[in-house]
Amino acid sequence: MIPVAAGCEASVKRQLVALGYGDRPADAGRISLTGDFSDVARLNVFLRAGERVLVELGSFPAHTFDELFEGVFSLPWEEFLSPHSAILMDGKSYKSRLGAIKAAGGVAKKAIIRRLSEKLGVRTFDEKGERAVVGVSILNDVASVTLDTSGDGLHKRGYRVRTYDAPLRETVAAAIVEGSYFRAGKPFADLFCGSGTLPVEAAMYALNIAPNAAREFDFTKWKCVDKTVLLRARAEAADVRRSGEIAPLFAGDISPRAVEIAKFHAERAGVARHIVFAHADMRAFTSEEKYGVLISNPPYGERIGVDGDLFSLYRDFAGVFRRLPDWSCYFLSAYPEAERAFGRCPKKRRFYNAHIPCTLYAYPGAKPPRGAAEGEGGGAVSAE
Repeated sequence: MIPVAAGCEASVKRQLVALGYGDRPADAGRISLTGDFSDVARLNVFLRAGERVLVELGSFPAHTFDELFEGVFSLPWEEFLSPHSAILMDGKSYKSRLGAIKAAGGVAKKAIIRRLSEKLGVRTFDEKGERAVVGVSILNDVASVTLDTSGDGLHKRGYRVRTYDAPLRETVAAAIVEGSYFRAGKPFADLFCGSGTLPVEAAMYALNIAPNAAREFDFTKWKCVDKTVLLRARAEAADVRRSGEIAPLFAGDISPRAVEIAKFHAERAGVARHIVFAHADMRAFTSEEKYGVLISNPPYGERIGVDGDLFSLYRDFAGVFRRLPDWSCYFLSAYPEAERAFGRCPKKRRFYNAHIPCTLYAYPGAKPPRGAAEGEGGGAVSAE
């Protein structure tokens, strides 16, 4: 099971098709598929917009705490966990008699400990070892029990370690980039780069860099997992990574601190040489390139406190876009007046970023003529 943030479903579905898993439906914020631990490793390494990878151990009716205990106890916990496993409980309940999810989690954990005690012949559990996040989701009195294979969420790529105002979640940024007109070879510009998430994710996408190839996952510490599955997934990631140069991406911000942080993150992600950074006001941006893509997360109240200033900023941003014939523009914002300031939007989609409801405004531009190379134009991109 792959939990997916609102707005990212279509992107994750396309990624699964590209990885060979076919077209999978999204249901209640999750996408389900079957596979083994090789697939678990591949999904954790390659997915750009999925939040986590869970394995479902079982599902069963749970009208009472006794039924919940027996259902959890029946699952083969000894195949996954040890007496040292640090068991953490997570869960939710919807339209079910067992609405007290904390109490349900306590019952489930007791069942796990009882099972491990009987099967492993131990009575002491110090919980000082590997992390095991157990999920208990109860919907319409049916419990689904999962183990989190990822550990830290898949948005934690490892490159973003410095903070800046109103950061954009990496998985949301990846979904926006993947769902846009941007492809390797096309000009790209983020005029409000902040901590650099959008240009870094765009560079990794253009270079086909698996976003989580370098990090660790909880599932590799489970007893039943062949430790080579992650090595094989990483080897596949190295094989499919594009070599050579791509058209440079532009990342600018009016804050010199933001540009410094963005550069640092791009260096940690290994893509800094593919991005041109500039301390610049977005109003100064120009480009002679054709068929480029603007993708940004402009301020929407958290970083600018005066509505009048914010309206002018979006109006001026629209003016920059109008000076770029054939370009496309995508921006994420929670500012209620964004569309009125920027111009009527032909295509909108709802997203959540850091629990803030946002709208992705999409203004698709012209497509290159048939037979023309994307990004062809040979001009310069600048913010002079």
